[in-house]
Amino acid sequence: QLQLVESGGGLVQPGGSLRLSCAASGFTLDYYVIGWFRQAPGKEREGVSCISSSGGSTNYADSVKGRFTISRDNAKNAVYLQMNSLKPEDTAVYYCAAGSVYSQYGCGGMNYWGKGTLVTVSS
Repeated sequence: QLQLVESGGGLVQPGGSLRLSCAASGFTLDYYVIGWFRQAPGKEREGVSCISSSGGSTNYADSVKGRFTISRDNAKNAVYLQMNSLKPEDTAVYYCAAGSVYSQYGCGGMNYWGKGTLVTVSS
């Protein structure tokens, strides 16, 4: 069974940090572009960050630039999102997805999606 599983979400105070993980089972992530997306209550899903299959290229939404870092470890078949200086507006369900298209504007052609992990930033 092909699936992506996110973990690492939780409740954190403003200014705090979390590290999200995205693990794949049933397939290898080596040849896929991986993106992190999020959906806040009452809002549409938005792209947060994207990493190329080699890991050599990354991009970020303006709202998270300088605070979030995406990385991948193909040997562990996993992708990570380090989130620092978290703000209440970062509260959302975070999803990882695997796809085929990388551009400077984000990921595209996403074929596989995880079920998400909830991040709540609140004092």
